[in-house]
Amino acid sequence: MGATPARIPVQVWKDPNCGCCHDWIRHMEANGFQVTVHDEGNNAARARLGLPNRLASCHTALVGSYLLEGHVPARDVMKLLEQKPKAMGLAVPGMPVGSPGMDGPEYGGRKDPYDVLLVTRNLMNSDVSTRVFTSYR
Repeated sequence: MGATPARIPVQVWKDPNCGCCHDWIRHMEANGFQVTVHDEGNNAARARLGLPNRLASCHTALVGSYLLEGHVPARDVMKLLEQKPKAMGLAVPGMPVGSPGMDGPEYGGRKDPYDVLLVTRNLMNSDVSTRVFTSYR
């Protein structure tokens, strides 16, 4: 019998009363991540990590040296960790219905289109830019 693979550690900053954040955490745990939760809101964490408010969502996470903002699917996090791009991380701004954590029965199966954005920072001037990492349609 082989050893169980190590779960990938993730730290999450969220509001203690946010149900969709809890659902996203369950999604991550079901996909091999070991989640540590900080129930103190995410504004300070987002600012500390240098992510502009235009990319904001209801929770901010850190996996390895990458930030995750919002309802990023676990498979995109795995792809990020495998590809290791020079980037700050991934963001799903807002709270799109149908994304992990925003896909419960209360949404009646609705799935809105959304993009997972790869977030990068220009080292010369610290500008933050994005490009589509994965599109869900």
